[in-house]
Amino acid sequence: MNWQILRARLDLYEKLMRLDKPIGILLLLWPTLWALWLAADGLPDLAVLAVFVLGTVLMRSAGCVINDYADRDFDRHVERTRDRPLTAGKVSSREALGLFAVLCLAAFALVLLLGKTLVIGLSVPAVFLAASYPFTKRFLAIPQAYLGIAFGFGIPMAYAAELGHVPAEAWWLLLANVFWAVAYDTEYAMVDRPDDLKIGIKTSAITFGRFEVAAVLTCYALTLLLLAAVGQGRGLGWAFYLGLLLAGGVMARHYVWIRDRQPAQCFRAFLHNNYVGMAVFVGIVGDGLLKGGGA
Repeated sequence: MNWQILRARLDLYEKLMRLDKPIGILLLLWPTLWALWLAADGLPDLAVLAVFVLGTVLMRSAGCVINDYADRDFDRHVERTRDRPLTAGKVSSREALGLFAVLCLAAFALVLLLGKTLVIGLSVPAVFLAASYPFTKRFLAIPQAYLGIAFGFGIPMAYAAELGHVPAEAWWLLLANVFWAVAYDTEYAMVDRPDDLKIGIKTSAITFGRFEVAAVLTCYALTLLLLAAVGQGRGLGWAFYLGLLLAGGVMARHYVWIRDRQPAQCFRAFLHNNYVGMAVFVGIVGDGLLKGGGA
């Protein structure tokens, strides 16, 4: 009986961390992988890679927990979120905060294993960004931009881990991620817009209003332009630009899905952004392989 109770609690914690919905992990992981491969000019150190992959899972899980804690009084008014464990009363606020602390400490322990002072220092704002993002929906007109910084902060950390410093290239890559996050999370926000208007949450879908589709496309275009600029500065070859072309094709497909503003299709486009991140990553890896992995 005790084992059954424990298993039930663990299942609730898994749902609270959204481990059953890995899209958030992937959207957080792809930019980190871009940065690791670019910083290493090929295959990164395997120990560093392992730390960042596991750290991504831990920090995304922590972000989901604190997001549900911050939104626990709002989520009950949104059809898609009212059954989440914290909102439904299946997990207490104290449990949620404890789980958030454990996940953050575990991620910090991983950073300590690298033994690199700059990475350790950057982990502090990374945790702050993850913890504070959910509360920005109360006062920022486009909280998705803040999300883009939080989701992309693995980029400067990856450069710091591989190079010992953070070059300008990393910050341009982070800016590209901000525009990408605004694009895909606006698609996500389009799903909940009627409920968000009722409860007073601020989102980019509400701020952009009837121009939200144009805003998504503009942010996609700026993402590709910034990535192309990074590639130009690094002297990357045709494989990288082929990856950007494939990513652009995926983005164009999203326009077809979101132009009628149907919630199910907007959510489909949001989930499909995994392939945008993947296409860019494949282009970076392909370029490295063609050049002999940076040899």
